[in-house]
Amino acid sequence: MARRDRDEDLLMEDELTAAFLGDDEPTTKAPPAKQPEVEEQIEEEWDEEETVPGQLAVDVYETKEKLVVKARTAGVNKSELDVSIADNTLSIRGTLSAGNEDDVENYFVQECYWGEFSRSITLPVPVKEEEIEAVLKDGVLTISFTKLKQDTVKKIQVL
Repeated sequence: MARRDRDEDLLMEDELTAAFLGDDEPTTKAPPAKQPEVEEQIEEEWDEEETVPGQLAVDVYETKEKLVVKARTAGVNKSELDVSIADNTLSIRGTLSAGNEDDVENYFVQECYWGEFSRSITLPVPVKEEEIEAVLKDGVLTISFTKLKQDTVKKIQVL
């Protein structure tokens, strides 16, 4: 039984490709030449320290009376949290401090995020901005809003 050479297989693939794509001649493609200046630029960008704050993960849900936003903020002190609301958008900002690590020579694994974080959330339902409660307990920030009642349908007259 005759054994095909790898080059013959590639030639066959090129002929099939040319037949289906309408090329007259089979072509073989060489791998693109490496571009050292591009690779160096990518490495430099990778090495640069990120300045973008991390994004805080949240849960947003509602009960019959309340809209609740929960965020895991373990390791953040109350004094390092900034929680505000404007135009029905909740903003949470803070800083996760890793503590003093001056004596660290080498990390073997570094998965924890340390540094500034933020999150802005457009609230999905209207709330009473003057009735907000924010509690930080056991590393969880819970913000509760009283929902505005909109049970009645308001008829709008078309002019």
